[in-house]
Amino acid sequence: MIVRRMKKEDLEQVCAIENETFSMPWSYQSFLDSLLVKDNIYLVALEGDSVIGYCGVWVIAKEGQINNVAVKKQNRNQGVGGKMLQFLFEEGKEEKIEQFTLEVRKSNVNAIKLYDKFGFVNVGIRPHFYEKPQEDAVIMTVITSRKEESALI
Repeated sequence: MIVRRMKKEDLEQVCAIENETFSMPWSYQSFLDSLLVKDNIYLVALEGDSVIGYCGVWVIAKEGQINNVAVKKQNRNQGVGGKMLQFLFEEGKEEKIEQFTLEVRKSNVNAIKLYDKFGFVNVGIRPHFYEKPQEDAVIMTVITSRKEESALI
C-alpha cells in the first residue's frame, strides 16, 4: 500500500468509497472543488491501481480541518486509516500546520480509537451534527506543535 496526494483521476474511485461509507456523501464536484484549492491536502491510499482509502484537510491559518477519512469496507481494520493520518501529519508538518481538528460520529468507536492513538483529544460535542441518522459529533483536536516539542524533551 502506498499513500500519495490525490489526483483528479482518483475521484471516481474516491466517490465510490464515499457513497458506500456515508449516508450524505460528498459529490464528485465537491471533491474536485476541494482538491483544486491550493492549501488543501487530499490523499489516497492505493493498493496497486485501486484506491482503498482517502482523507482530506482544509488548511486555514496553520490549522487543518479534517473533512474526510474513509476506507473501503473490505480494507478496514488493516491500518489504512493510520497510514493516511501518518502521511497527513507529515504533509502538515511541511505546511506548518500547528493543529488538526475533526468531527466524528459519537458511535464510531473504531475511528475514535484511531484518532486517540494519534493524540487527538475530545474537546466537545456538536449536537445533532450528523443527519441520516441524526447523531452528535465528537470534536477532536491534536496540537502538532506541542507533540513536536514534547518529543524533543
